[in-house]
Amino acid sequence: MAAVSRLPLGISRAIGKAIGSLLWAVNGREAKVTKRNLEMCFPEMPEQERLILAKRSLQETGVMLMETPAVWMRDMDWLRSKVIETEGCELVDEALAKGKGMVLIAPHLGNWEVVGLYAATLGPITSLFEPPKNAEVGAIIQESREKSGATLVPTDRRGVMSLLKAIKAGGISGILPDQVPGDGAGELVEFFGRPAYTMTLLCNLVSKTGCEALVSYAERVPGGFKLVFKKSCPDLYSEDCDKSLRALNRSVEDAIKALPEQYQWEYKRYKCFEHGYQDPYKNMS
Repeated sequence: MAAVSRLPLGISRAIGKAIGSLLWAVNGREAKVTKRNLEMCFPEMPEQERLILAKRSLQETGVMLMETPAVWMRDMDWLRSKVIETEGCELVDEALAKGKGMVLIAPHLGNWEVVGLYAATLGPITSLFEPPKNAEVGAIIQESREKSGATLVPTDRRGVMSLLKAIKAGGISGILPDQVPGDGAGELVEFFGRPAYTMTLLCNLVSKTGCEALVSYAERVPGGFKLVFKKSCPDLYSEDCDKSLRALNRSVEDAIKALPEQYQWEYKRYKCFEHGYQDPYKNMS
């Protein structure tokens, strides 16, 4: 990983694209899940167009795999030099100036590792962190995410209370909103027109603190990244949980539609714990 982190960004991205092309060619789990997700989310799209999008998405996943070691292991000066454009940073300043804190909605779009690192330079940020099984990789990720001043807390009740406390103190919390939550921690809500088990944590944090919620992603552009911050759908602030969750998913959808090839479509977003819910990922070809 250390050797990969020292590669020039253009070279690591070229290698990553080749890896993604290989994933597409072998038609393994990643390719099959990507195709199934795109079939469900864009049924009106011509099949050939969906296949082109699926291949490009896997290429971008390969790029993510190869460029992330540098994001993790190189210093913040290097990262700042690669953030070559920003959009909506004034929204962050305005939200923090109100003193009620902020939640960053950061879907698996572009390079989400860049989002957390950059956001920590705008204000104090606290995020949940569940270490991977590989302890060495976990240590690298934790050191990386904390190098710009972020605080990582465990994915348990104590960690959630830390998020709540940090937001009430006027800080930032970063949440990946498109992960399938644990059993009992979500509700079935439409995502691209199909029920998806959606976490209630983010909407609960907004409801309990009165904080602002912005959508953010790091678009991959030639030579580096474009950091984007956008307002979420207004209904996300509704006291009606179902209405708020629908607005959350619409906010994520809008971001994805702006950059569909850089979304992590190989993730099984439509997994569910509900009794009787049929697994859409069975019998994939």
